[in-house]
Amino acid sequence: MRGPSRYHPALVALHWALALLIIAALALGALVMAKIPNHDPIKVEALRSHMAGGVLILLLTVVRFVVRGVTQHPASASTGARSLDRLAWASHRLLYVAVLGMAASGFVMALQSDLPTVLSDRGALPADFWVFPVRTVHYLISRLLMALIALHVAGALYHTLILRDGLLKRMGFGRRIRAEMDTTLALKQSLSKRQS
Repeated sequence: MRGPSRYHPALVALHWALALLIIAALALGALVMAKIPNHDPIKVEALRSHMAGGVLILLLTVVRFVVRGVTQHPASASTGARSLDRLAWASHRLLYVAVLGMAASGFVMALQSDLPTVLSDRGALPADFWVFPVRTVHYLISRLLMALIALHVAGALYHTLILRDGLLKRMGFGRRIRAEMDTTLALKQSLSKRQS
């Protein structure tokens, strides 16, 4: 028996919230914080926002795992090409690994650079975060995450513009009709209209 035609509304909300938060955290890190010198007081505020965002992303990702595990979801989508289906399967899992890796490497870097003390206004930032080997790990995972997001968007566009299979609707709000019941439901509605 196939699953519903759409993901559970909680998963839809989590998907889009996480998409926005992850893109914002990546942009803050790569486009803003990287350009602020560590001696500038604004860097502490930027780090505070970046870390709060990272913690929120981690918590929402865990909630998403739980919700996904306890709700029904649509059957696996197919492109009709085995290689693309395998790429989609692998890239979805790598997205989760990259998000968890970003959170873990950020947490380790925060501890190594004594950020909890700095953020409580009792210390100074290190002259350069690159002295910590985990900074390289955090950087590399961020670039992997950017590439995976681009691949994810490309896949959604491929389904929407090339295959035109309505895949994107699965990650939207609306009725969650069971796929094989669509025709049965349409027939019942048609019969009820005739009787009225």
